Amino acid sequence: MQQPWNPNQLLKLSGSYWQTAILHASVVLDIYTHLEAQSMSTQQLSQRLKCDERGLNMLLNGLCALELLNKCDDKYQNVDFSLKYLVKSSPDYLGHIIKHHHHLTLPWAQLPSAILEGGPIRQQTSKTSSEQERESFLMGMFNLASLLAPTIVDKIDLSAKSNLLDLAGGPGTYAIEFCKKNPNLIASVLDLPTTKPFAIQTIEKFNLQDKINFISGDIFEVNFEGPYDVAWLSHILHSEGPSQCSEIIKKVYDCLSPQGEIIIHEFILDDDEIHPPFAAFFSLNMYLGTPKGRSYSFSSLKQMLTSAGFTNVELITIAPEVPSRIIKATKTTS
Repeated sequence: MQQPWNPNQLLKLSGSYWQTAILHASVVLDIYTHLEAQSMSTQQLSQRLKCDERGLNMLLNGLCALELLNKCDDKYQNVDFSLKYLVKSSPDYLGHIIKHHHHLTLPWAQLPSAILEGGPIRQQTSKTSSEQERESFLMGMFNLASLLAPTIVDKIDLSAKSNLLDLAGGPGTYAIEFCKKNPNLIASVLDLPTTKPFAIQTIEKFNLQDKINFISGDIFEVNFEGPYDVAWLSHILHSEGPSQCSEIIKKVYDCLSPQGEIIIHEFILDDDEIHPPFAAFFSLNMYLGTPKGRSYSFSSLKQMLTSAGFTNVELITIAPEVPSRIIKATKTTS
């Protein structure tokens, strides 16, 4: 539980975006990758980046203050953490999701206007954004899923399943992890055609093209076909309003075989719609970016599932430090 507020805490929160802006600028400028092979002075790096030397010097010193860089003899170098997570060539690179967060900063700054006027401020990334923003979003989702997927697949037993639908699966990260964990499983990743190049690239990277296929289409227009033993819906429903969520869940029900399972992975609110705090904050993020999207409570999602015909609805906590949770339910009729 948070300590009682005091003025210092309040002002620290109010100004914390300064540090966020420093981090975002460093990733957008790809400073860590430029410093991968050798340390550099401000002048050397500004020549490499073709940028303002004075501003860059202040940014580099700010990154040292954040302990993301070290400064020695007026030259700057990566710390071990930055080498692992902020250099593009690292398999643990998190720059894509940080750049996605950077693209969200302007809409969040317009939150008062959004509340006063109603309606989304931000265009829907997956459908209408620039190629750069789309790449940051999709590969950012890959960043996050790669961190979390190994923990999730250990929580979910698919050993008796043979056919999985990864609905709006993006680059296919979860399908990949489920297939790695379950050798008998094959999977179909369904997402928009613009996502296909990223998915194919990711699936081929793990040499799973013989086990995972990609289906191009809009989830409201394409036939899911099947039947599937299990459907995985990770961070899909929060982009839609209640009626659209119910429509998706019903389509999933129809494409599952008897005793098939639906597994929903979301930032799920408690019934007070306040906790967990991240889910409450995330609801505002969807308000800024979608006409009707939001975080949903367990009881509201359970009602949608039971209305579609699902039974045995179960809420699963992934880990205490993970803000998302899982709902699993079963299709018990033919």
